[in-house]
Amino acid sequence: MSDLMKYKGYFGSYHLDEEEGVFYGKVEYVQALISYEATTASKLHKAFINAVDDYLLMCKQEGIEPEKPFKGSFNVRVGSDLHKKVVLVANNLGISLNQFVRNTLKKACGY
Repeated sequence: MSDLMKYKGYFGSYHLDEEEGVFYGKVEYVQALISYEATTASKLHKAFINAVDDYLLMCKQEGIEPEKPFKGSFNVRVGSDLHKKVVLVANNLGISLNQFVRNTLKKACGY
């Protein structure tokens, strides 16, 4: 999925159900299920915006913190051998495992 709609820091997917003649999608990268649908692409974008606004309003009314995508942490399962190797390499460099992973990811992403 490379094409996403963006609004207020949220990302929405879009798909077409050809059988039903309906566009649909959901807010990605959050656990809450925030979905929307419409009969045209332009209406789908508006439905996405309305879904995000409705979610934020509901959170405000219920006094809860809305989920945000990309909190800055994630879990990665790498297996015990690679885990050990990475920790030892980081240790030899005099940095933490988190710093080693952060540096490696930045380099891989061209930062």
